[in-house]
Order: sequence, then structure tokens, then C-alpha cells
Amino acid sequence: MKSAVDTNMIKENRWNIPPNAPACMEKHLCSAQYRADGTLLLGASSLAGRSWQGSVWIYSDPTQAPNEEQCKAGVQTEAGVTDVKWVSEKGVVVASDTGALELWELAEDERLLVNRFTKQEHDHIVTTVSPVTGASSAVTGSMDCRIKVWDLSQETVVTTYNAHTQPVSCVSCSPTEESLFISCGQDGRVLMWDRRKPNKPATKIDVVTPSCSPTTAAWHPHHRSTIAFGDELGRVTVKDFLGTEPARVVKVHNRRVNGLAFSTQSASLLASISDDCSLAVLNSDLQEILRDRRHQDFVKSVCWLHGGSNGLTTVGWDHLVLHHTVGPAAGAPNSS
Repeated sequence: MKSAVDTNMIKENRWNIPPNAPACMEKHLCSAQYRADGTLLLGASSLAGRSWQGSVWIYSDPTQAPNEEQCKAGVQTEAGVTDVKWVSEKGVVVASDTGALELWELAEDERLLVNRFTKQEHDHIVTTVSPVTGASSAVTGSMDCRIKVWDLSQETVVTTYNAHTQPVSCVSCSPTEESLFISCGQDGRVLMWDRRKPNKPATKIDVVTPSCSPTTAAWHPHHRSTIAFGDELGRVTVKDFLGTEPARVVKVHNRRVNGLAFSTQSASLLASISDDCSLAVLNSDLQEILRDRRHQDFVKSVCWLHGGSNGLTTVGWDHLVLHHTVGPAAGAPNSS
């Protein structure tokens, strides 16, 4: 039987684009994270039009992002993407503005993203997702004021917490303790969670100005009881929640802090991004050693390369993916 497909109409795939990768990436880049081998994960959303759409992208060469033709894999999502994270070597979790958590997996020599499940358990936008260290689990926070702990292997929510009275801005799981995570919300509170304590899992961490909402939080990679969080006023606070010393607070930005990330070096550096369109890198004394203002819109995500690297990447609503390097003379302030 003669084929009904006219082979003359089949266009040559000159750029070897993965089969399910979208033709065009949405403008607003919302999230980025490196895998241990340097593969870059990107999340994007349109945030315009009658319905918001999103997409997830994988780049084996991060310098080619956000060029759609050079991606290793990509997929269109049915709604806007608010956060994306590596959850395993081939697994990616996606926070959706539909209230769903999505699990995608790389297949076909990592050139195909396959959906493993999409579960809509939140009643509002999922604002944040954080994988649990050493487990097939993740924690999500939402505009519905709830936090949910997921068993990804069972594709189900195992615990729901209702401690926040306003939308949850960020959840961040401990890099060393499977049962610990922190959350911050628009109710002005930063909470430390221990899932081993079913009766009272949450402990409030004192903040400088309770009326000013914390916006993002991160764990120190080497000091298991040290966290950093940013707020609406552009301040960054570093605190040892088991120590007796007062928290260290520094005014880094003129507008809200959107993301914080510690490097994995022995003397960890702290990167901070903001609605003031800038990246700041602070040393262990919270002194500014780098400031980059090349972004033209809100900077929404920052991530360091693994393995003690001094390289980091930022993405923003201006559709820029910018790569930065902190110089070896990191003790003195400088600007780039």
C-alpha cells in the first residue's frame, strides 16, 4: 500500500531539534538550576494573553540558552511554570500555576521529556517546589497558604500543613537532613519544619521586621543550622537557628529579594537577586564582592555550578540567561 505521506513535504530537521521541543520559548524566564554535570534546567512562562502557557528546557551547553534550536530537550506545559527543579539524575519537578505538581523524566538519550504524572492538589498557584534530599519526595508551597509533602514514587501527597495564614512564598529543604525544611510566607513568618515531630512540626524563626514579608530562603551547604532569607525591602538575613548570636542583616537591594543561593565552595558565597534587576554576590562576612546590573527586568532565579565552582547563572523576565564568574580575589568589592 502506498504511503499517504508526501515525503517531499517533510522538512529536514537542520538543527536536530528534539522531537517534542516547542518552536518558541516564552519570554518570562522564571527558574534555573544546574545538574551536577553542568546541564542547565530552565522554566519559562508567557504571563500574557488569554491563557498562560509555559515550557521546560534542558541545555547540555548552558551558554546556548535560551536559543531554542540548541536545547537538548524541551516540552510545552499546559499552564504557566512558576518553579522547576532537578529531583534526580533524569527527573524534573515542575510547579504549575494551575495548582498542580508535575513530574517529568528524560528519556531517549535525554532528548525527550516524558510526563510521569500531573496532580492538582493545591487550590491556587504553586509558587515553589523543593526536592527532599536523598528521597523520592518534594515539598510544595502555594498561594492557597498550604504546604504539601509529596511522595513522588507513589504520585501522592502524604502530608498537608496549614501553618501559614497568607500565601507561601518559598520552601527550601535542608541539604543534609531529610526531615527538615524552611518556609516563608506573606504573613511575615519564617518557619522551620521538622517532619519527625507530628504534633508540633513547625518552629517560628524570629525576623527583624515581622510586618515585612520574607520572600525567599536558602540553606548554607556546610553549616547545617545556618539559613539565609530575603524580604520585600531588599534585605538579606543570615541566621544560625541553633546558635546564640543575633542574626546578621544587610541591605542588599532597593526592591524585593527574589532568590538566594549559596555556592558550594568551602568558604561559601551568597548570591542574591532582586526586582531591582541586579545580582549581588556577598562573601562570608556579607560584604559585596560582585554586582551585575545587565538584566533589564526582574531577575527571577539564580544558580551556582556544582563542585565548588565560582560560576553562576541568572535568568529573568527580560528573557536573558546571564553567566557570571566571581574572580579569585573575592575578598575585595568589585563590580562587573
